[in-house]
Amino acid sequence: MPTTLEDVKKHPVFHYFAEISAIPRGSGNEREISDYLLRFAQERGLEAFQDDALNIFIKKPASKGYEHVPAVILQGHMDMVCEKNKGTAHDFEHDPISLQLKEDMLYACNTTLGADNGIAVAYALAILDSNDVPHPALEIIITTEEETTMKGALEANPELFSGEVFINLDSEEEGKLLVSSAGGITATQALPIQWETAQKDLIGYSIQLSGLFGGHSGMSIQKGRGNAIKLLGRILHDLSVQYPLHLYAINGGLKSNAIPREAEAVIYVHEKSSMDLPKLVSDWAQILKSELRTADPGISVTVEETDHVPDKVYSAKTTQNVITSLLLIPNGVQSMSQEIQGLTESSTNLGVVTSDSKEIRFVSEIRSSVKSLKQHTVRQVELIAQLTESRFSTEADYPEWPYLPDSKVRRLFEKVYQKLYGTSPEIAAIHAGLECGIFTEKLPHIDAISLGPDMFDVHTPEEHVSVSSTIRTWDYLVAALKEMNDFYR
Repeated sequence: MPTTLEDVKKHPVFHYFAEISAIPRGSGNEREISDYLLRFAQERGLEAFQDDALNIFIKKPASKGYEHVPAVILQGHMDMVCEKNKGTAHDFEHDPISLQLKEDMLYACNTTLGADNGIAVAYALAILDSNDVPHPALEIIITTEEETTMKGALEANPELFSGEVFINLDSEEEGKLLVSSAGGITATQALPIQWETAQKDLIGYSIQLSGLFGGHSGMSIQKGRGNAIKLLGRILHDLSVQYPLHLYAINGGLKSNAIPREAEAVIYVHEKSSMDLPKLVSDWAQILKSELRTADPGISVTVEETDHVPDKVYSAKTTQNVITSLLLIPNGVQSMSQEIQGLTESSTNLGVVTSDSKEIRFVSEIRSSVKSLKQHTVRQVELIAQLTESRFSTEADYPEWPYLPDSKVRRLFEKVYQKLYGTSPEIAAIHAGLECGIFTEKLPHIDAISLGPDMFDVHTPEEHVSVSSTIRTWDYLVAALKEMNDFYR
């Protein structure tokens, strides 16, 4: 194995990864990298096209003897998540990513590396530039804005493709073949606030939940971790049963696709009720610590009296509508797959609640690998919005990638893996979105699979990728392309 960064760059995959790492390519800032990819193809006499979304399409004819094999679509995305450590002087709009080698791992310097999904781009470029990798006709599609809106994949023109085999290179675990992913949609309930004049004897309290683990709403939803917003709703409901209260503000969570770690509500109660409130909240702190002693042992529930004297508070009706929403909006695992053991089939995450002077917004991320079940959860949330006289809207709707039991490309990759390593790869699905779902909807005839090398801490400044795993996955991909000549006879 190579022992220096310069030695690593001698491998064609890392040669091109180093080249694209010198080009800023955060989501929404892909013009320069898109133009680079277009020039790369044109300089090699390859058919290439750049669309309005800055996606790049490149075609390479089949190697001699592979003309009969169905064309293969290789797909990845050119954009990366841009995060850096505090105090790091790095401008993602203009500065290149600095690479450093630590034993077998390639890192950046206090920034995200962009191996997600720069390694896929490097695989594609290395194959396009090679004259000694036998392959069927290739159709390369490198998309934009995958990390944010999936705009590139959503706007890709299906008429540009003739391939029947689709290989996505956006996976992050060697030896694992992904065969299905969830679709998703973001649902928002906007509850209008009716204000009323605050009475003179009201005492205010801030109730705060914190210390929860949180996590990605697709990858961690099955772990039973606490949702700070939903837990706060339980507390507020119990308090409202004990005596009248008025909300003044409520906020929690940061992103719809992250399980909320923190939430806070400011409430007002009559002075005669204020004597009991701190004890009731303290009791709830113990209840939740007991319930979440394994999943979220660090949960903290605090209550503090506020000296703020408001002119107005939420009306009793608005307060009740908020609490009703917090209790009834579905959250967590909704169904488990009957085909793939241990796979979450459907889930929803109440990820954000925000309030201003006009409305309270509840934002949920709904996922399912079954379209009808995703739609069912959307209908549930919509009905709750109707019950609470709220506006309802959805956005960022992307399709699922359904499991194909008789996938021929899966059998091919299983066969090649067994031949190379003497064991079987893991066949897996993820409860998160991949561009495969968009492309299998646009191209319903394709047979799709996803693979990639070992990557760690993606989307963080600690992101790193295994050099040896990247090279093995390259060898695996090349071997599978070569094997297609016999497999598809």
